[in-house]
Amino acid sequence: MYEIKNHPLIGRDLKELDQSIRILVFKKLLKLQSSPEIGLPLGNKNNLDLTGMYKVYVAKKKVRIVYEILGGELIVHIIAIGKREEMEVYRKAFYRREEDS
Repeated sequence: MYEIKNHPLIGRDLKELDQSIRILVFKKLLKLQSSPEIGLPLGNKNNLDLTGMYKVYVAKKKVRIVYEILGGELIVHIIAIGKREEMEVYRKAFYRREEDS
């Protein structure tokens, strides 16, 4: 079982979502905890290097969870949660990883 570790701004991401979608996000996070490999790998999206990150869909692909697997520590690090519109969630993930580096 993997530990879920959230980026400090995940709380803000969740507040932007409707309560019904938040419930779906939490259910998906529970699945990620036991099977993080269910996500699809990300690469370069609109000149944002997201190599090493994964995405999973929530709410019929309206919302994405972007995360990375820290294998040596069995940790799933949730980096961003949000909508794909105008690459919003991917930009959040890119800049948050840059800040953490």
